[in-house]
Amino acid sequence: MMLSCSFGLRQPKLDAETRAFFRDARPWAFILFREACVSRVQVRALCEQLREAAGHDALIWIDQEGGRVARLKAPEWPTWPAAAKYGELFERDAIAGIEAARLGHRLMADELKNIGIDADFAPVLDVPVEGSDKIVGDRAFSADPKNVATLARVALEGLHAGGVAGCIKHMPGHGRATADSHLALPRVSASEAELANDVAPFAALADAEAAMTAHIVFDAWDADRPATCSPVVIENIIRGRIGFQGLLMSDDLDMKALQYALNGGLKQRAEAALGAGCDMVLQCSGVLGEMRETAKGCRALDGLALVRARAVEAFGKRPADEFDAEAGWARYKQLMSGVAA
Repeated sequence: MMLSCSFGLRQPKLDAETRAFFRDARPWAFILFREACVSRVQVRALCEQLREAAGHDALIWIDQEGGRVARLKAPEWPTWPAAAKYGELFERDAIAGIEAARLGHRLMADELKNIGIDADFAPVLDVPVEGSDKIVGDRAFSADPKNVATLARVALEGLHAGGVAGCIKHMPGHGRATADSHLALPRVSASEAELANDVAPFAALADAEAAMTAHIVFDAWDADRPATCSPVVIENIIRGRIGFQGLLMSDDLDMKALQYALNGGLKQRAEAALGAGCDMVLQCSGVLGEMRETAKGCRALDGLALVRARAVEAFGKRPADEFDAEAGWARYKQLMSGVAA
């Protein structure tokens, strides 16, 4: 039995109490944050410790988009550009932009796979609009939904070629929010016609293995609940209109958006997200007491959710395609040479 949750790690080595909790709880997966990533040797050892503690070959996730959102930092790891840089190149030279986005994510997958990480919370499919909060900003490939879909598709292909699972986010779209859901509960009052722009990239990648929800209230769809906790948004929009049938994960339950949206603590947030139709919840603080509280609101991973989870594992546990990393880096630097840092 595995639990329908993934827990964040913010320590470079497991302590005995946390190890014992993971052994009892058996979470489906883990998420590494910057504090947990010191060196290649250390991360590889930590991944082994986590899988041993969980009692199964758990997926190890990371937020490694590039730009502002990168848990693996220089000088130990390469510095990756924000997604918008691929968009800039694409607008000048579509063929070069596509090659760079695919190759950049293939190289990133090579880095991840070599240290025991087999899943990445990328690519971002949000479409930013003028006046929106900068939490998305240059994390988006473009303000054109067609360009976002094109570049996100090849980015996902690059991860897959490296034997790394991906996750499209933040469904059904965070680009229109005027607040950061880490700090507040955003409310989007856009019309159905306007929201069609936001969901288009997600519909184009509806065959992705995993997706992450947005902690945003969409007045046109459910004025009372954020998408993560809305059966209406999940069933009618995400599963229905978008057509996504893969593993649906909540964004981090610790974010202020859910604190403001729901009564109760982490147990209640986990119950609300899973009850609304999420297959999996993420809880990222790394605080043992908070992980224990979250676990009380989770359930055994079974049924269709388990089938979807196994499909994600198939991407993250497959061997990488043959790849000449040295030649890849040389070509990548050539492609990106004209793009401002």
